[in-house]
Amino acid sequence: MRTSSEYLEDLKRKRANVYIGGRVVSRDDPIIRPGINTVAYTFEAAADPQLRPLTVMVSPFIDDEINRFTNVHGSVADLLAKVDMTRILCRRVGGCIQRCMGVDALNALGVVSKEIDDARGTDYHQRFLAYLRDFQRRDLVGNAAQTELHQTIDKHRHNP
Repeated sequence: MRTSSEYLEDLKRKRANVYIGGRVVSRDDPIIRPGINTVAYTFEAAADPQLRPLTVMVSPFIDDEINRFTNVHGSVADLLAKVDMTRILCRRVGGCIQRCMGVDALNALGVVSKEIDDARGTDYHQRFLAYLRDFQRRDLVGNAAQTELHQTIDKHRHNP
């Protein structure tokens, strides 16, 4: 698992490709620093002996400890542990913990890739599992976006 320092160093090495207000900003620009600090806290929490039982688990995919934010839920207990971790960490940072939608998207990809394979005989799920193992070993931060999809759906319903 990565430390918050390693996470911050990794960000500095990445190319500037974040656009805010029509301009490119660096990965350590002060305007995005609050979000960066919040994500960094998820690595600190995994190293905190008091929070470790909530934030760290052994992955059945790599047989090693992982940050729970890289987990694909295999049981109701896994999902409840993620919810407990999220609630506690959100209270500590005073808002969104920034990694929830990424892990939710990862879980969705696992389910959908399996369903597609079962229906079509493809190998998407095996490829997803290879990606998941890498994601967990490198303790990556996933990202997802929520859009105003309901407006798009409503528009198409009324104007087919």
